[in-house]
Amino acid sequence: MLKATFAAGCFWGVEATFRQIKGVISTAVGYMGGHLENPNYEAVCTDKTGHAEVVQVDYDSEQVSYEALLTIFWQNHNPTTPNRQGPDVGTQYRSAIFFHSPEQQIVATASKTQQANNFQGPIVTEIVPAMQFYPAEDYHQQYLEKKGLSHCHI
Repeated sequence: MLKATFAAGCFWGVEATFRQIKGVISTAVGYMGGHLENPNYEAVCTDKTGHAEVVQVDYDSEQVSYEALLTIFWQNHNPTTPNRQGPDVGTQYRSAIFFHSPEQQIVATASKTQQANNFQGPIVTEIVPAMQFYPAEDYHQQYLEKKGLSHCHI
């Protein structure tokens, strides 16, 4: 089992999207990329901790490739809007790929280059090493499923 971590705006919808993919074993929403230890939702929402809302995906590479996960990532958010997705604004909503290996970094960088022509404006997605993952509070985990929703309504 391998791990991939993506930031693409509000983690509820991102998680719901990845949970539908064959080969995704599990998902968890949380925070990554900041400077505060053990952040909570309220702290991250101040836009002062430096964390992004992320989805950590455990996947079986024999059923789904990292490249396929990246394609889903690109298709399900706007990577040209810095620190914003839809009505959500702040650094916690930035677009980022947190790589877990040198191979993931290479594949993510190539994928970003390939996607450049698919968007109006430059892609602002960060490609950075994975850092400490802090799971979000329990009520955020599989939030949309718990509410009987398949996606966020923006």
